[in-house]
Amino acid sequence: MTGAAAKPDILQPHPVKDQLPGVDFCVSSSPHWAEAILLGFQHYLVMLGTTIIIASVFVPKMGGGNVEKAEVIQTVLFVAALNTLLQTFFGTRLPVVMGASYTFIIPISSIVLAPKYSIYIDPHERFKETMRGIQGALLIASLFPIIVGFLGFWRNVVRFLSPLSAVPLVTLTGLGLYQLGFPKLANCIEVGLPQLLLLLFLSQYMPLVAKSNRAIFDRFAVLFSVALVWVYAEVLTAAGAYDRRPQITQLSCRTDRSGLLTAAPWIRFPYPFQWGRPTFNAGNAFAMMAASLVAVVESTGTFIAASRYGSATPIPPSVLSRGIGWQGIAILLDGMFGAVSGTTASVENTGLLGLTRVGSRRVIQISAGFMLFFSLLGKFGALLASIPLPIIAALYCIFFGYVASAGLSLLQFCNLNSFRSKFILGFSLFMGLSVPQYFKEYFLLTGHGPVHTGTISFNNIVQVIFLSPATVAAIVALFLDCTLDRAHSSTRADSGRHWWGKFKSFHTDTRSEEFYSLPYNLNNYFPSF
Repeated sequence: MTGAAAKPDILQPHPVKDQLPGVDFCVSSSPHWAEAILLGFQHYLVMLGTTIIIASVFVPKMGGGNVEKAEVIQTVLFVAALNTLLQTFFGTRLPVVMGASYTFIIPISSIVLAPKYSIYIDPHERFKETMRGIQGALLIASLFPIIVGFLGFWRNVVRFLSPLSAVPLVTLTGLGLYQLGFPKLANCIEVGLPQLLLLLFLSQYMPLVAKSNRAIFDRFAVLFSVALVWVYAEVLTAAGAYDRRPQITQLSCRTDRSGLLTAAPWIRFPYPFQWGRPTFNAGNAFAMMAASLVAVVESTGTFIAASRYGSATPIPPSVLSRGIGWQGIAILLDGMFGAVSGTTASVENTGLLGLTRVGSRRVIQISAGFMLFFSLLGKFGALLASIPLPIIAALYCIFFGYVASAGLSLLQFCNLNSFRSKFILGFSLFMGLSVPQYFKEYFLLTGHGPVHTGTISFNNIVQVIFLSPATVAAIVALFLDCTLDRAHSSTRADSGRHWWGKFKSFHTDTRSEEFYSLPYNLNNYFPSF
């Protein structure tokens, strides 16, 4: 009506989306081949950081030199390629890289520092004996995820998971790795900080400045920024900027300190039991099994985040359990080949899905091809391994944040006006950060964990579980969500269970077939429930 007061806008909350909008390529789609190959190489660069760090930490303590370190890195890359292909073809089928995990550090350290290996005078002999001990523990530990995954036990566990209890799990899967971000970047601030700022500018601001319809700068920001800062670090090294700096600074900043380029062979084929027959110890095996439990929990959080950034529907519990079973096969292969560490779903590569907005399964499979290529042709892989680790840490600052935000995005399914929801969220997130911090501080002060019995393996079991923020938060949130006021009529809606209810079974939503069904009609022989 003319002259009448304008009707005020009715404020509405943002609509709930069970598939993330704005993703350019979902799980089952793919960019053209040239772009997919570049994106796959980008994923390879990102996963390389964890591989180098774990090998660099453990191989020298095992008695190995640069030759052994190069061989271990090649082996880890080779096994990661196999595991990624198995997971993307037969596991969850999500765009997830399966790589080396920090979760296994405590039981591996216990084996590496065991007195029985210090009796070997020859460093190479000590390296082989220690590796065989690690292999035996990994082989036994692989049984846990294989059994709980393929026999469906994990399916029964995650059926109790609601969006509310999944928020702390996924969020702390990303935030729980904060110590690998800026603290490691700051080891060489003149290299790490430019990498962080350049990646931030190229991925977030440059697309706005360029005003192009083609996603170039944001999609390939990692390649552009790493190349530029790596050249910059080479210039600093060649100019002698670190010649008189402390040793730790030189190790972090210089591009010629990895020692891999001269030590790596041109061609080498990793093969099972290449360092001899595995040795077995019950205590080490049980501690490693506890680490595999934590790896299963953290991989569950990563799988959920990957389903969001792949614009897939929530994962049916049977598919998630299938993926955990194949993660067990991955740890079995780690033990067979001698990959030093067990396997988990890569958090950093899942964050890269969010940065590029490309959640394509094919891109991840192409990245596995690069892992295979560089694992066999050692000199080429060693060249890329000379990238200073602060550059990798700068990438982590953004990628881990993306995974954390994927967890926070699940809050859209929950009622945040419910005091029950507020308590479960706040308490589980706080305990997920506070309990591991207590264990870390106690260890730094005393040299051992709060649980200090005469049985080292039991101490390690407790330590590895409660040092994982995602695991602690998931235990607290799941327990509270399943026991607190379950009889009230509004509890199911407050937790968001009604949104995820139709995805509890594989066949109740037709979209599950598109994202999660096995290839080659294998669903007829291995049906999902």
